[in-house]
Amino acid sequence: MAGPEQSQQQQQVEEKAEPIDDAEMALQGINMLLNNGFKESDELFRRYRTQSPLMSFGASFVSFLNAMMTFEEEKMQTACDDLKTTEKLCESDTVGVIETIRNKIKKSMDSQRSGVTVVDRLQRQIIVADCQVYLAVLSFVKQELSAYIKGGWILRKAWKMYNKCHSDISQLQEASQRRSSVPDSMSTDNHNHSPQSSPDTSPQPKGDSVVSDEALDRLKGSVSFGYGLFHLCISMVPPHLLKIINLLGFPGDRLQGLSSLMYASESKDMKAPLATLALLWYHTVVLPFFALDGSDTRAGLLEAKEILERKSLVYPNSSLFMFFRGRVHRLECQINSALACFHDALELASDQREIQHVCLYEIGWCSMIELNFEDAYRAFERLKNESRWSQCYYAYLTGVCQGAAGDLEGAHAVFKDVQKLFKRKNNQIEQFAVKRAERLRKMSPTRELCILGVIEVLYLWKALQNCSPSKLQIMNQVLQRVEDSSCRGLKHLLLGSIHKCHGNIRDAVQSFQMAARDEYGRQINSYIQPYSVYELGCLLLGKAETVGKGRSFLLQAKDDFTGYDFENRLHVRIHSALASIKDVVPQ
Repeated sequence: MAGPEQSQQQQQVEEKAEPIDDAEMALQGINMLLNNGFKESDELFRRYRTQSPLMSFGASFVSFLNAMMTFEEEKMQTACDDLKTTEKLCESDTVGVIETIRNKIKKSMDSQRSGVTVVDRLQRQIIVADCQVYLAVLSFVKQELSAYIKGGWILRKAWKMYNKCHSDISQLQEASQRRSSVPDSMSTDNHNHSPQSSPDTSPQPKGDSVVSDEALDRLKGSVSFGYGLFHLCISMVPPHLLKIINLLGFPGDRLQGLSSLMYASESKDMKAPLATLALLWYHTVVLPFFALDGSDTRAGLLEAKEILERKSLVYPNSSLFMFFRGRVHRLECQINSALACFHDALELASDQREIQHVCLYEIGWCSMIELNFEDAYRAFERLKNESRWSQCYYAYLTGVCQGAAGDLEGAHAVFKDVQKLFKRKNNQIEQFAVKRAERLRKMSPTRELCILGVIEVLYLWKALQNCSPSKLQIMNQVLQRVEDSSCRGLKHLLLGSIHKCHGNIRDAVQSFQMAARDEYGRQINSYIQPYSVYELGCLLLGKAETVGKGRSFLLQAKDDFTGYDFENRLHVRIHSALASIKDVVPQ
């Protein structure tokens, strides 16, 4: 009877003996991951990682995802090592691959083998570019100047490879379409008399080599994921940073980015599910948060709902897809349905702590939207205790919700802990949480001031639009009772935002004007004035006769203020609002 070691060796021999369909297996592994099989996916990729660059990349991607969800130093280093191993595996045979192509042309070998070599070469280049992007992201997380510079140049190299591969594959597809439209006899005649070109100047060795349409479609899907993400992310960079980005040679066409991600999501490549998640993330998180289509925070919801419906059979019990379904409900102001989805996602992700944390975060936000401070407090307290990053931010949210629920003594104790949990000095959110907690601690917080803190974060994270009219009215009443002079500007900014949600434009304009004139509050809440001026500008864009004045306010918000909290965030919104002006100017 064979022992465990012998059985394992025999299994490895059998695996090596049998060729694998790595493209199909890699897609299966990613789908497994998205259907809550994180461990099973990891095991599959690691089992075959030495047999194929694609499976090696799958193993490295799972390692990268694990690192990004935990931010643990050890896992981040493991991810770096895995990505570099995959990169070396792809690059080690590059010279040999090109030489093989050259030899195959010279020897006029059969087209099928030559075509496979072209696919392999392009696949390896795309994987190398993917690895470099993820290595750059891991470098950026360190938040050091040298890491930013290094990461920027890594991204530049990756972009050049994406762009070249995207162009090459597109040319191959066009050539394939031309061949399919030519009669067989004419194609044969042209084939016999056409000169052969060098593989160094052509994406495909001509002569006898032909790449199948199916292989080209998958390769196009593979490169379109990174290519599309580049376009989409760079299109969201604030204008004052865009000059630096342009020096690195990055473009930023949002429509091209979305189109490429859509192509990738419908392909048979292993990154198709990831492209689908990227589109859902864009439509339900990025678009409403940064107001990228002007002031309409619900733009993109139709696309997100169609994607979720289309993929429901493939991912029936996916915690991630359930999470995005909850995001859609939240943006549609169906908070009870959103909470049900987030609780379901929380249960489905029983073995995935980081996804559970994302769900808890949304449960906390939905509870704040409903002014259910007790449930919000419990969700954020659990995050404060379990999460390994942004603990001071979660502590601040715990404190304001605890105080808003009436437990002022408990809130005061939590505010004391915020400073102790402060770790990332370059992180704006954590800096904001520390400043707010320290101020509330010194002021001996009242219930109204804690509720003010809740409304403030709902405003800054653009969640006031998700609140029902009745909840907004309660917030209005609480704000009216706040008398502290240091909060005057913030109070009027929030009142203006509530009036805007109610559609009371005249009252909203008046409140924003009062907030913008509050010089005393500016010393404490530096973001109040630029945000108030921005809000005024957006309101005036709504009517053709006041577009010019609205544009002036937006330019003032962009040019007259600097060094305030969440400055980059506002610049992105200003950029989007200015870009939307052409849609309201009469033709």
